Amino acid sequence: MELLHNAVRPYAWGSRTTIAELLGREVPAPHPEAELWLGAHPGDPSTVDGNGSLLEVIAADPVSQLGSDAAARWGDRLPFLLKVLAAEEPLSLQAHPSDEQAAAGYAREDTAGIPRDAPNRNYPDPTAKPELLCALTEFHALAGFRDPRRTVALLRAVETPGLVPYVDLLAAQPDGEGLRALFTTWITLPQPALDKLEPELLDACVAHVRGHGEFELECRTILQLGEAYPGDAGVLAALLLNRLVLAPGEAIFLPAGNLHSYLHGAGVEILANSDNVLRGGLTPKHVDVPELLRVLDFSVGDMPVLRGERTGRRWVYPVPAPEFELSRLEWAAGEAEEVHLPGGLPQILVCTRGAVGVLPDGGAERELARGRSLWIPASDPKITIRPLDGSGAQAFLATVGS
Repeated sequence: MELLHNAVRPYAWGSRTTIAELLGREVPAPHPEAELWLGAHPGDPSTVDGNGSLLEVIAADPVSQLGSDAAARWGDRLPFLLKVLAAEEPLSLQAHPSDEQAAAGYAREDTAGIPRDAPNRNYPDPTAKPELLCALTEFHALAGFRDPRRTVALLRAVETPGLVPYVDLLAAQPDGEGLRALFTTWITLPQPALDKLEPELLDACVAHVRGHGEFELECRTILQLGEAYPGDAGVLAALLLNRLVLAPGEAIFLPAGNLHSYLHGAGVEILANSDNVLRGGLTPKHVDVPELLRVLDFSVGDMPVLRGERTGRRWVYPVPAPEFELSRLEWAAGEAEEVHLPGGLPQILVCTRGAVGVLPDGGAERELARGRSLWIPASDPKITIRPLDGSGAQAFLATVGS
């Protein structure tokens, strides 16, 4: 086991307090801090005490570090990336490609000579990017297309003269294909049409909020997005998505093609080791609407909220992603039950509250304080984790999918 030192990404939507507090640094930070990356992505690999980057450590001995099964499947690449995410402002409206789409897009952009760090590059990596977000605080998000019948009810509640033809379009075909038609129409509207339609919509949302209507939360979200991104087609698109409020410990899984935007809150995110993003709005960054439309999944319905499968003090969030599995380890004040983890797997452990002791079989216990993280290679024996001071603790464990 080795301590990790991890990179912080300073995106504009980040928090000046959350990650700084977690790492025990001065608050507020001098600039927004959005993501803490724990892993071996080439863009910002973690470093291992005294041994260089985790990327280099794994490449030097993939079988010892990843285990024979993972090395056979993934080569010298750690298949997952763990993040602590702190959203003070909404992220862009986005989706991620499947494996096949990512491989084709990566090859296409390489052939076209687009540098991998270019701002207009959609596919810096050749692999998919499924992801799971587990809330550390109350976490607000838009994710997945809402049942079209509910969306029709929402649109009727804020209907304006300019919205009528679009509401009628979806009401006439309240299914995935109807959503595809409406989303495509909205995301490609000429700017003059957007500039006329959105102010009417925002006025209707104000009236709905003042009247404490059925869709007050959704309307507040549209008003927030409209203020931050005036004249952006993503404001209209947000009307079509499920509006979620996650309690701490609750999670959502975002497979390929799921349109989403994180709005506010802190969470632990695990994803396939890829940085492929197709944006649809709510951002000054590169937006490629035709490519986004190629990858979007217009399946509809409520977004499942995961609460984890519990064994003792461990909650596992099983998802159909071979690249990763996330567990939450949690102890209330006075609880001391040990958690036993098998060896033979590549694992990253990060402490998010209190402090835990990490004891390898036959070795000396190491203390992991809040904000600190460990790389546990597959060659390590089984380990035991326990809270240290009786005041409660929380940690997250990332490994490959079971």
